[in-house]
Amino acid sequence: MKRTIFPRFLSVVMIATLAGGALQACAPVGIATGIGATAGIAAAKEGGIKQSARDAQIKMAINDLWFKHDFSMFSKLSMTVEQGRVLLTGVVQDPQARVEAVRLAWQAPHVVQVINEIRVAESEGVKGYVRDSWISAQLRTNLLLDRNVQSINYTVDTVQGTVYLMGVAANQAELNRVTEHARTTKYVQQVVSYVKMLGEPVDNVTTGTGSGDIDMAP
Repeated sequence: MKRTIFPRFLSVVMIATLAGGALQACAPVGIATGIGATAGIAAAKEGGIKQSARDAQIKMAINDLWFKHDFSMFSKLSMTVEQGRVLLTGVVQDPQARVEAVRLAWQAPHVVQVINEIRVAESEGVKGYVRDSWISAQLRTNLLLDRNVQSINYTVDTVQGTVYLMGVAANQAELNRVTEHARTTKYVQQVVSYVKMLGEPVDNVTTGTGSGDIDMAP
């Protein structure tokens, strides 16, 4: 249970710490800058602003379904949504919770694919959470500093030392660089990639390097 409470506590602390910066954004210039930056990031992604907004709606809908069904599920699991593809990660102790999480994810509108990488195991507690957070932060930094990688197109999630990559690669060479960065990051035990190539239809992306269950919309 410690692993689930600690991330929520950190989130509250971070929000309080950044409140001052957020207030500055309330000024006309700050608001314009914030909106412009957000729109720029969304537009830079494959699918543009419309798809980014739809992905955000999917994530909100699934979180709401999880929260209403079981707060423990909501607090233990996380997801990444890219072009209607939903990657579920986290650790639960009850196998039925894994099944329910996927069932609820499919209830959200506009979902086209669900990748289930939820593990049934014991939580590693605060120590495991801190390690996984460090891995994700370190990898994101390395990708950002690599001029040959469009880091904005990749998402990173780490669970018990396993790094899950999702997003859109410009080409195979870029994907190879991203994968190598992940593999050489300290404490990483495994790298699982669900990255698709630029222009590749979502329906064609049905396999990864992990053992997750992949379900497609009918």
